[in-house]
Amino acid sequence: MGAIYEAIRQKLTAKFQPARLEVVDDSGRHAGHAGTREGGESHFNVLIESAAFAGVSRVQRQRAVYAALAEELAGPLHALSVKALAPGESE
Repeated sequence: MGAIYEAIRQKLTAKFQPARLEVVDDSGRHAGHAGTREGGESHFNVLIESAAFAGVSRVQRQRAVYAALAEELAGPLHALSVKALAPGESE
């Protein structure tokens, strides 16, 4: 995987110590759309399960993930879909 993929994994792991983390580069499905970069790594889907999200609203969870990835979102990352769960919650 590429540098942006690795940055997402490292930053989310360091910030949230997730029990589960899935990072999927979905850039191929957006070829020709705005924000798509040559070589991919512009559109990602993230599923993260962490105790840090227990008792936290869905909006606050997403904001926390976006804050952790602020550098990537300000530059090379065009779109990020986030599903943030607390332990025991289903997708």
